[in-house]
Amino acid sequence: MIRLTSTALALTFAALVASAPAQAADDKKPVDVTPPSSERLPDKAQGNFAPTAGQAIALRTIQAQIGEYVEKSGPKFSFATHFDSSEGQIVIDSDAPRDLLAKLTSVEDKEGREAIAKAKVTESKTEDTWHRRDDIQAFWGGAGITNGSGICSAGYAVRSATGAVFSVTAGHCFANGTNALVESGLRSYGTVSGRRLPTVTGHKMDMELVGGRTYAGRVYTGGVTSTTSRGVANAGAAYEGYTKYCHSGRTTGENCGHTAQDTDAQVCTQSGCKKPVIAFTGGTMIQGGDSGGAFYAIDSSGRAWIRGNTIATNGTTGYAQPYTTVASQYGVSIVTG
Repeated sequence: MIRLTSTALALTFAALVASAPAQAADDKKPVDVTPPSSERLPDKAQGNFAPTAGQAIALRTIQAQIGEYVEKSGPKFSFATHFDSSEGQIVIDSDAPRDLLAKLTSVEDKEGREAIAKAKVTESKTEDTWHRRDDIQAFWGGAGITNGSGICSAGYAVRSATGAVFSVTAGHCFANGTNALVESGLRSYGTVSGRRLPTVTGHKMDMELVGGRTYAGRVYTGGVTSTTSRGVANAGAAYEGYTKYCHSGRTTGENCGHTAQDTDAQVCTQSGCKKPVIAFTGGTMIQGGDSGGAFYAIDSSGRAWIRGNTIATNGTTGYAQPYTTVASQYGVSIVTG
């Protein structure tokens, strides 16, 4: 169910190149490589104010102090500092306690102190822009992950006996040792290990672990660019006949209304035969790229009870690797959130 391959990408690119109209050699025009003057720049502008020497010193000082604090203590709070060229003052935005913020914005220089005293301070939280297909730590289940060519979905977080936390996904997604990335490719999702796949390891399973980063006990809700999630309450075996199972994946988002038809099914694909797996029907079916995504029930409080991770479909029936097999094979427990 990996969505894209390097071959497909290469063919697509080749087709695009081939479709471009050829230009006759004698029709070429000389290219002007002269750097544009500052007057010709489309975004040439000038602020109403420039920072004074005291403001410049103050900004450098507090930014260094804040940077050192975050490096040592971690991103417990957010800090954003800049000079407002429209108003001519320093702006400080943070959700840190006032006493901590006062300490981190203290400067010895007289002009700097005066600049900080006149700064605009706002109590606010600054966050990364992100969504299901461009996830950030702590990573949630149902997010898109890639090796640079194929795309799958993250499943759910588990904890080993030593306390290490991993994300579970489908074993047909990536090879052991792969540095998986978030779908956007902007950051590492972790390193693949513990692969179980018939054609690779001989196991009648389809699962692997991704570790080395921070993974939370939460699963994405909503559509393919969602920024919302639900907490994980527990995990265990699926029940035949239950009609409200859900899945969460990067291709179709979160969808419910699946009926578990068989919890001892077998599915044989290009990566071999897997058994036992959960066979389910109904609802919006999983599609390519959803492989590895969480399969779960939702309780009355809206929390997810993990039952497995999706691995295959023929368009009308889907299949999921049971959580119980994951737990017994790896000796892990579910991470709640």
